[in-house]
Amino acid sequence: MSVSSAAPATQSLHAALRATGWIGLGLIAVAVSLSDFLATAPASATGIGPLLAAPSMDFRFGTDILGRDMLSETLHGLSATVRSALPATLTALVAGSLFGFVAARLPRGLALTLRGAMGIFAALPALLLAVLAIGLSARGWGGIAAGLSAAPFAFVRAFEQARSQARATHSEYARATGISASTLMRRDLTYEFTGTILSSAARALAAVSIILSTVSFLGFGAVPPHRDLGLMIAASKPYFLHAWWTAAFPALALTLLILFARLAAGLDEGERA
Repeated sequence: MSVSSAAPATQSLHAALRATGWIGLGLIAVAVSLSDFLATAPASATGIGPLLAAPSMDFRFGTDILGRDMLSETLHGLSATVRSALPATLTALVAGSLFGFVAARLPRGLALTLRGAMGIFAALPALLLAVLAIGLSARGWGGIAAGLSAAPFAFVRAFEQARSQARATHSEYARATGISASTLMRRDLTYEFTGTILSSAARALAAVSIILSTVSFLGFGAVPPHRDLGLMIAASKPYFLHAWWTAAFPALALTLLILFARLAAGLDEGERA
């Protein structure tokens, strides 16, 4: 296959992957919106069935140590994870992608200072930054903490892309014709930033979902009875070897959420978690 024929095939594959990702995220959004209707039991309702019952026709995902219906619990846990991830994603977009895009057009000294500072934060594990932010605030701010911890890597990515655009031929020509820097920035915000915002949002969603679930797994995130997927997986550790379904279904739901977000971003490398 020649290079000229391989490029359209690769673009078609990426387009198909992105479409698959957005369709999957759409289905998850529907499941989250209808979770109270689809679930056969309220969140954290105990004694619904036998203790640690294996998956069956009566309990499709089995039950846990308190007799909770795992299908209902997985739906409620997915809903809790997504509802925490949405403000975290918005925070990462504003404090990371948008701030980086604007910072690249600030006066050179200030821009490079910000780039250096955010580069230091980006070199640190985002999970540790999230735990630190939660410790300095409160568990109720876990979503914001996850977004802020994912923001440095998003900032660096947006900053470098904006600097590359500033060196592009059309920008050099625009400056030569007397178009102001503010006009150029508004043009780039309108056409370049908004053109990539969906991919940036999908990358951020994948990153903050990993961070939120991990901090809950470690005990720094959600608090019972508000169980997200990370906390559900952590609670199943004592029983996992003889009741695999207590962790497998929440883990599968979390995996699908992250996978669809990655696909929606075109399998581009996500913000680090």
